[in-house]
Amino acid sequence: GSVEDLNTMSEVFEGYERQYCELSASLSKKCTSASLLDGEQKKQKVSEIKVRVDEAEALIRKMDLEARSLQPNVRAVLLAKLREYKSDLNNLKSEVKRIASSNLNQAARDELLESGMADAQTVSADQRSRLLTSTERLNKSSDRVRDSRRTMLETEELGVSILHDLHQQRQSLLHAHGTLHGVDDNISKSKKILTAMSRRMSRNKWLIGSIVAVLVLAIILILYFKLKN
Repeated sequence: GSVEDLNTMSEVFEGYERQYCELSASLSKKCTSASLLDGEQKKQKVSEIKVRVDEAEALIRKMDLEARSLQPNVRAVLLAKLREYKSDLNNLKSEVKRIASSNLNQAARDELLESGMADAQTVSADQRSRLLTSTERLNKSSDRVRDSRRTMLETEELGVSILHDLHQQRQSLLHAHGTLHGVDDNISKSKKILTAMSRRMSRNKWLIGSIVAVLVLAIILILYFKLKN
């Protein structure tokens, strides 16, 4: 039937869809790991994540092209699913950008400290005293940064939990879509059966009508010959 043909045509989309879901879950875990790193380790991890994000974006493009090549009733369902995946990918990109940005801030702060230490060797005693005062303020600021980082880690743990819940909800939605495909198939089969029954009843109606007409004609002829005799 037409629904079975359309289901076969969308198998390519479903293959890309499975790859994307696995890649998205992997990227979420990698982002969480990268946010806990510092310096060069974080930079390397972010570079690896960006490569995987490009792969996820390529899968989105493939799904989009495949969905638009199908018939309108299937295309509408697949494009609705695709909007959800595009939103998910944008969230991942924002998370990667945030992690990369925090790494740049750390690098700039390290560079500033190194520059201050180099300058301290050439400044006067008076300037060195002011530098020590600034260092004390910087240490206090570092304590506040550590407190902020601790709060950030707690927030990220909550974020990971929320992402996990969202992933489970997405799996539930995918399962629901699969169930809907099965319902559509059953409806199509039921429609075919009802159509066949309707045609059969129509043929039977004409057959019964013809038999009744023949019987009426036979009765009339019998009465005619009897009356005539």
